[in-house]
Amino acid sequence: MIKPLLLLRRRFASLRWRTRVTLWVAATLAGLLVVLFARLADLALTQFAQHTAERPWLPFIYTPLVGMLVVWLTTRFFVGAQGSGIPQVIAATRLAHKGAPVNHLVSLRIAFAKIGLGTLALTGGFSAGREGPSVQVAASIMHFFHRYLPNARIIRSEDLILAGGAAGIAAAFNTPLAGIAFAVEELGRKLETRTSGVLLSTIILSGMVAIALQGNYNYFGHFNVQEITLDIALATLATGVGCGLLGGLFSRMLLWPQRHRRFIVWEWRRTHPVWFAGACGLLVAILGWLSGGMSFGSGYGITTHIIASDTGLPWHAPVTRFLATLVTYFSGIPGGIFAPSLAVGAAVGANAADFFGLAVQPMIALCMVGFLAAVTQSPITSAIIVMEMIDSHGMVISLMAVALIAKAVSSRISPELYQQMARAFLQPSNDSATPRKENP
Repeated sequence: MIKPLLLLRRRFASLRWRTRVTLWVAATLAGLLVVLFARLADLALTQFAQHTAERPWLPFIYTPLVGMLVVWLTTRFFVGAQGSGIPQVIAATRLAHKGAPVNHLVSLRIAFAKIGLGTLALTGGFSAGREGPSVQVAASIMHFFHRYLPNARIIRSEDLILAGGAAGIAAAFNTPLAGIAFAVEELGRKLETRTSGVLLSTIILSGMVAIALQGNYNYFGHFNVQEITLDIALATLATGVGCGLLGGLFSRMLLWPQRHRRFIVWEWRRTHPVWFAGACGLLVAILGWLSGGMSFGSGYGITTHIIASDTGLPWHAPVTRFLATLVTYFSGIPGGIFAPSLAVGAAVGANAADFFGLAVQPMIALCMVGFLAAVTQSPITSAIIVMEMIDSHGMVISLMAVALIAKAVSSRISPELYQQMARAFLQPSNDSATPRKENP
């Protein structure tokens, strides 16, 4: 009687350790790919800046051509890789819960396409980020490794997709707490007991890989905010309302193709996605020229500069970045809106600092949180991302207040962006973007 029990116990321990090793390998690979994506994105942005500095006319030719090539490759070979990637992960968790196939949304093929095509799009100056795509990349890796678990019933496929998506945010921003908050607010909407261990271990391992390779850095550098007084209370309220209105409008406009599918522009996009992407590329180039190059790329460089130098920006900076990000998303290229949204908020804050008579950095922090919370309607995630960059405990309450106010205002203008977009991938045909083909 004792011997069978010992054998059973050993077998259970073996299964448990094999499960752990499989998850550790998957989380490590997910972290590596997110870091690789970050390096490639930085290289792409640097190359574009260098080439266009001496040839200001180049974006008028190169940006449309890059957009056309990227969208042609996406619609022809990598359907499911377009856009942010977060709606695909949300849809994949729901489909996996129902036992439906999800390889057209999360797979190794999609992961590597997201990295390659997203990097290529950034070489063309499109206003896109790598953070949302990193969610889909990491979720794809974790889903792929589900098949190698010794007992697939121990951890469900949707649990691994959820954990991978959270790890993608954590590694992209180097903020593990933001990954957990994002999993609860956006991806899963609840954190089950048996999911929590997988989620935490995946985030920790992916975060450790990112820190090991890139150092314990802050995404946009480090704010040095001092002497916060009650004068910031009025700015907090005004910023929350103002960014809530602006972010709600931005979110509503992003949903325009999905809510008004028969509009002539979106009909043309459906029938001629490649030519439409070329037209969007030309608009991005025009906006970049009008802004003096400030609306090109993810916005990472210009945002880092104004945070480090504590200087303002021209009045048109938030407008051109706002429009360039909309046009980029409409084009159908693989790219996210996290970094561009933070860049819009930073530009708004830099312009609003003089109006409120406050230092530039506090206003940038408030507006970054407000605009991102309004667009994503994920106030906790937005606040945590910016809190990690703030060297002032006195701003924590202000940041949370701005995030909650902006979310409340935005929700009156637009439905939840990613949840609404995910519905398109749950339908038999995704005609809100490019035509979808099922992968075998």
